[in-house]
Amino acid sequence: MNTKESIIKTAKLTIEIESKAILQLSEFINDDFADAVNLIHQSKGRVIITGIGKSAIIATKIVATLNSTGTPAIFMHAADAIHGDLGLILEDDVVIFISKSGNTPEIKVLVPFIKSAKNKMIAVTGNKDSYLGQQVDYVLNTFVEKEACPNNLAPTTSTTAQLVMGDALAICLLELQGFSSKDFAKYHPGGALGKRLYLRVHDLSSVNQKPQVTLNTSIKDVIIEITEKMLGVTAVIENNQIAGIITDGDLRRMLSKVDNISSLTAKDIMSINPKRIQADAMAIDAMDMMEANGISQLLVEEHGFYAGVVHLHDLIKEGII
Repeated sequence: MNTKESIIKTAKLTIEIESKAILQLSEFINDDFADAVNLIHQSKGRVIITGIGKSAIIATKIVATLNSTGTPAIFMHAADAIHGDLGLILEDDVVIFISKSGNTPEIKVLVPFIKSAKNKMIAVTGNKDSYLGQQVDYVLNTFVEKEACPNNLAPTTSTTAQLVMGDALAICLLELQGFSSKDFAKYHPGGALGKRLYLRVHDLSSVNQKPQVTLNTSIKDVIIEITEKMLGVTAVIENNQIAGIITDGDLRRMLSKVDNISSLTAKDIMSINPKRIQADAMAIDAMDMMEANGISQLLVEEHGFYAGVVHLHDLIKEGII
């Protein structure tokens, strides 16, 4: 009978078994690994990654990681390869085989065809003495002592090891290529992570209304401006430059202290030297500035002149926060 205690025990044991195997992987990083990285880095072609079963699933993830970090890669299912998909391999492509045993029938059939085409081959395998290990140019050893499965059958620890070896390969290639955050943003334009890397303040503030009053604007008109522009703030402008800021909070504090506001103007209640940000700054910088100062709006400047407002809600809407 399963109890909470036994479930927790099994889960922890699974993590311990796999983490131990991952730590052991570092002992297998050798000249073959370094040579394989250099081979891919210097290749004029793409990386073709193939496998069968669970290894094929791991291969697709490694392909995705390589593509998103600047190394062109394509997945080729080992079973489909000998039924037409071999045609996607070009002359300069490097082929990576992923196989725990290195002796699966599909791999044994596939290897001679690729070898005859003279493509360089790399194996990610837990058995370097296998058929695959003996046929390729470089072996990335992913040997594990046992699977996390209590029957030592279901691919668990072994597929985790394959995945980690693929990550190590991708990160080494990333560094060799000098792949930057700007490059990452180029390949991830649609996601929140990509937006953090390419979205600028102007992209957000330019679609907002632009609340502004002058030094001599009456408080009544200040309230109307803040209300109509719906950003909870207005800039106080002199010669199209920022002289100050008035927020909802400023208005509430004023009303709690003053009974007659008819003679008051913007300059009487504005805060001078407000926090501001340049229009071409990154949106993520605006978020950092808001968090550091405990505020929800920033005035935006462009070439020294007032250019609008960026609001915390803009960042939330775009998934920056």
